Amino acid sequence: MEDGDSAEEASPYQLYTLPNIQFKSLWSSLIYDDRIKSNLLQYLSTIVLFSKHDVDSNIVSHNKIVLLNGPPGTGKTSLCKALAQKISIRFNHIFHSSVLIEINSHSLFSKWFSESGKLVMKVFDRIRETAEDSECFVIVLIDEVESLTAARKAALSGAEPSDSIRVVNAFLTQLDRLKTYKNVIILTTSNLVGAVDIAFIDRVDIKQYIGLPSLQARAVIFRSCIDELIKKGLMKGGHQGHDQSLQEVAKLAEGLSGRSLRRIPFLTFSNMYSKSAQSVQYNEYMDAMKSTLALELANTSKIEKL
Repeated sequence: MEDGDSAEEASPYQLYTLPNIQFKSLWSSLIYDDRIKSNLLQYLSTIVLFSKHDVDSNIVSHNKIVLLNGPPGTGKTSLCKALAQKISIRFNHIFHSSVLIEINSHSLFSKWFSESGKLVMKVFDRIRETAEDSECFVIVLIDEVESLTAARKAALSGAEPSDSIRVVNAFLTQLDRLKTYKNVIILTTSNLVGAVDIAFIDRVDIKQYIGLPSLQARAVIFRSCIDELIKKGLMKGGHQGHDQSLQEVAKLAEGLSGRSLRRIPFLTFSNMYSKSAQSVQYNEYMDAMKSTLALELANTSKIEKL
């Protein structure tokens, strides 16, 4: 379920009930090296444990804020949603309900800073209203948190009204107020961690870098896509020599984000599709993937040079 307003401008937040059918396959679809997913899940579980035992955060410091940073397309927002889904299921014996409130920083800090102040209060009023029910688990997701820094720097340089600083300060103050709620966790993302406001960084407990997929991760991503096409009857063959062929295309895909990698199998199939034959042969498909990858990398290179 999503919650939004029918105002002229898009609502600066969306509310999802958890667990949510939209996030059902997110966790398994996100492929990372090391133990990124399990470590983050363990951290969130520790927050819930500390809250349950009423551990004083002034003694054992924990602000219940996570920052995922890295290049665009690496799945940071999706990982936050997958974590929210996982943690809501893991602790459904403690909380009778769970919600995810997703905030878009760009929408929150509109070009009219006089309106932004109202938006900030509106969003946080809604969060606190939801969190007042101590049996409701509230996960707040703030996307592209570097927008906070852009607002503050623009104001200090004189490019924006001075009250924008007060808006950003109010935002940080509201975050601090959420710390008192035992049932609230805050997940944030940034594409430019170097641009994130230091005042916000100081409040973050966990700073996790989410980078581009390694060779092994790229092969696993492609394998999952191929297995799905075979499962749905859109591809024939592929079981013999499966790993060797995938390793070859995975090597060619260096530098692409997870989002781009998962788009390659669709584009490849689209290039091969014909009404007379609605399925493809594995070997032919893998050859076509190489051509699709070459084109995608060439187009990406051109865009980066603009």
